[in-house]
Formats: sequence, structure tokens, C-alpha cells
Amino acid sequence: MPILWRHAQLATLTDDAPWGWLADGALLTIGERLVWLGRDADLPGDAEVDAEYDLEGALVTPGLVDCHTHLVYGGARADEFEARLQGVSYAEIARRGGGVLSTVRATREAADETLFAAARRRALALLAEGVTTIEIKSGYGLNFADEARCLRIIRRLGRELPLTVVATFLGAHALPPEFAGRPDDYVAEVCAWLPALAAEGLADAVDAFCETIAFSNDQARRVFDAARALGLPVKLHAEQLSDQGGAALAAGYGALSCDHLEYLNDAGARAMAAAGTIAVLLPGAFYVLRESRPPPIAALRAASVPLAVATDHNPGSSPLLSLLLAMNLACTLFRLTPEEALRGATINAARALGLADRGVLAVGKRADFVVWPLNHPRELAYWMGGCHPSRVIVGGREVCADGRVANEADLQP
Repeated sequence: MPILWRHAQLATLTDDAPWGWLADGALLTIGERLVWLGRDADLPGDAEVDAEYDLEGALVTPGLVDCHTHLVYGGARADEFEARLQGVSYAEIARRGGGVLSTVRATREAADETLFAAARRRALALLAEGVTTIEIKSGYGLNFADEARCLRIIRRLGRELPLTVVATFLGAHALPPEFAGRPDDYVAEVCAWLPALAAEGLADAVDAFCETIAFSNDQARRVFDAARALGLPVKLHAEQLSDQGGAALAAGYGALSCDHLEYLNDAGARAMAAAGTIAVLLPGAFYVLRESRPPPIAALRAASVPLAVATDHNPGSSPLLSLLLAMNLACTLFRLTPEEALRGATINAARALGLADRGVLAVGKRADFVVWPLNHPRELAYWMGGCHPSRVIVGGREVCADGRVANEADLQP
């Protein structure tokens, strides 16, 4: 049914004008789509409307998109957080059998319902701050059965929660203990799993971790070749701890995104620009790991590489469940502007997932938008906690913080 949302300050993000700003605007939705947008005074007099809501000058932005998370896992790693504070490096923790492998053990031991319930709580925490689309990676099973069940849990989250959930297969996340000393054999296994996972429709994309403590360029290339053969797009954890040339490799495959990028070189930035690959910045991990070398933002800007921002929620290096705080960290630690941060958590994050139907407020796009009790969109990156939306609209339906779709009794005209 046609629903009209009136008297809003719209940050449409649709053009190069600051914020795509439209004062005293209105939105008309039918089903999942925006069918009209403009100045409230220009609303067509013959517009048919079944429900109308006066937003009384509130700020409206596109729904937020968290394009890099690891929400499905067992256990926690607060002990490693404490160890790092005492001077133990992330790489040393991994060599001791901690890091990703400790989460792999906890995930393998956890029941499906336990994993689902925990991931659901995390997803709802993001939804409560205006996130309407979430990417979730596997990567904590590291055998076929556990990777597949984690991907099935991700798909279940997408079915049972009122938001879009994108599933990414990250089998090449770490070397499992049963393949110790045999990384090439493990990569062969990962490639062999892909056809069955694709046939079941469990993966929208394929990721890998290219790093000295993970997988080499040649091993990532083999995973990408297997993904390409199945028509699955790729992305890469690249240049987080060292310069491995992974970004240029991924760009050669037309990767959707390269993520982290603290050690990215100029050639990698140019390759990403040529391929249309999005740079996903993950300031939560940078902060928690107490890194000192930020991504080369100036080089990325100079190469016109679009910048996205995500939480990278995971139990080890980024136990962050606030995309708004990630935006603030991207501004304070990486010197993004507040507008770059918002574009990074909306339109550019959507592009990092290959989704062209969201991330802006425009006719024909999905009716994913958020109503905020704020005066200006720069406040989204300014406040450090306590900034909650008044309303979250996903596919034209208002949703509640507990995941329910609001009914008429819940709405205030």
C-alpha cells in the first residue's frame, strides 16, 4: 500500500552535492520500493496514500549497510584482549593456537541453536542502530560440515530477521589444526567444497585471508579460480598486517572489495580503482589491535577508490557491535569526513556487496531508510553512543528493535 512520510530532512546521498541534502522533503513508498521523493511542497495532489506519517523535521538517511561481519561463532576471546594489553601480539597469539583457531574449536563444539541465538542477538544489536543490510562470513568451521552449517545459520538469519543478510564463504580464513603444515592440501579442500555449497545456494560471495599468518597469493588465487568457475564474486582480507600484494591480485579478479588495507601500496590502490573494487575500512580491528599504521586514505582518494566502513564484528580483533561507532572511529583514526563515513556505511558498503538497489534515497530503490532524532547527518559520526533511530524502515516495513515488524498499533502518525 502507498505510505507517505512527510516533513523530513533528507540526506539522500544521490549526487555530489553535500549529503544529497533535501530540506523539508517527503518519501512515498509502495511495497518495498520508493516511488516518489521530493520537496514536501511538490507532492503531487493526486497521489494516492493509504497511510501518512509526519516526521516533524526529523533526519532521514538510507538504511545503514554493515558490509563486513563475522557474526556466527562460538565462545569469546576476552582473554586474548587482556594478553594483547600485556604486550602479546596478534600474530603471536595465533602461533600459540589462539586467534581464529580458538574460535574454530568453540564453534565446532556449539550446537546450531546456540550459534543461531547468539548471532541473532548480535544482528538485532546492529538493527537497533539502523543497519538494514548485513554481510556475514563463515570461516569459523574450517571443515565442510561446520562451514556448511554456519552458512545455513546465516541463511536462516536472513529468513527470520526483517533485514537483508548476505552470506560470504570464508573457508580460507585460517589453517585448521588437522591440516597443520599442509596449507596447499587445505586450500584444495576449500576449493572442492565450493560446488556443493554453491549448489545449495549457501554463498553469495567468496572471501579469503591473504596474509603471512594465513594464506599466500597463490593459494588465494586458487580459491578465486574455483569461485569464478561457479560464477561467484570474490573479495579479500588484504594488506592488514603486511603488504602481500593481495589487493592487486583481488582486483585482477574484479573483486567486489578489499578489506583492511593498512599496508596497501599505491599500485594496489590503482589496481582497485581500475577494477571498481571498493576499499572496506575496518577501524574496529585497527583500534582493538592498537595498530599504528592506518590505511593510505590519501592514496585511495587520489585513485578515486570508493571507501566503505564496516564493523568487522568478530570475537578476536573487533568485538564491535555498533556501525555508528565504526563511523566515528573511521573519522577519528583514519581522518574520514563525516560525510565520507556515512557514504561508507551506506552506498559504498552496498557496492561492496554488489547491491545496486540500496544505499541511497532515490526513486526505484529499496525503501530501506532510517529516521533519526537529529538535526544533521554529521551527528551520526559525532556521537559516541546513545544515538538511536526513531524508526527503521526495511523494504517499506517499519521494524522494531526486537526484530518484529511493526503493526499499525505500534505506529504513531
